[in-house]
Amino acid sequence: MITLELVLQRFRGLSPSEIQGWLGEGLLRAEPCADGPGFTEIDVERIGLILTLRDELDVGEAALPIILSLLDQLYAARRALTQSA
Repeated sequence: MITLELVLQRFRGLSPSEIQGWLGEGLLRAEPCADGPGFTEIDVERIGLILTLRDELDVGEAALPIILSLLDQLYAARRALTQSA
């Protein structure tokens, strides 16, 4: 598991409250650990995606859940197609 501290070191300028907000909104998942939330590499990549959408592509906070949901659906469909082939 990747700790919150390591995530904050990787993404400079990201605050713990932003992570907690994304967790609360269901945009991000974490496993409870002794030191706080623990993240998998996929979760950390999702944080990077959220930051790219928000900061580089100027996607508003209200649109983030919609875009992430659509991306999740796209990846699920892709997995289903590759498993059935």
